[in-house]
This record gives sequence, structure tokens and C-alpha cells, in this order.
Amino acid sequence: MRSISKSKLNSNVLGVLREIEASGEELIVTDGGVPAFRIQPIDQCPKKSVEELFGHLQGKVVFHGDPDAPTIDEWPDV
Repeated sequence: MRSISKSKLNSNVLGVLREIEASGEELIVTDGGVPAFRIQPIDQCPKKSVEELFGHLQGKVVFHGDPDAPTIDEWPDV
């Protein structure tokens, strides 16, 4: 896996992005030698289903009423 510093990336952004696009490989951007970002082509991003993304919330969300209902009763001066 290839890496590049923020300063080197900044000086040659378009060239680096073209290389990533052509190679399909991801690039780690470092800040002070510490990994800070990962750049990868979109077609390599993992695709997840709704169940994979939000399945852990199933049965945990509680609905207490219409969130758009007026709340005038709470504001006697209105």
C-alpha cells in the first residue's frame, strides 16, 4: 500500500489522483508520518446493504409520536 505526505499530495494533487484512477490502488495520506486519510477509487469502496448498515439498530429505535406535531401547549405565551 502506497503512502504520501499531505505536503507532497498538496503540491501534485491532480497527478496523484490520476495515478490512483489509473492503477485502482488506494493511497494513504500521512500527517507527520501518521496515517490520516485513505483515498481510493469509488468502485473499490465496499458496497453494503441497508441491513448491513443499519441492522444493529433494528428493534432499538423507539417512536414516541409525530415529530412534526405542533407543541403550542408547551408555550403558553404564543
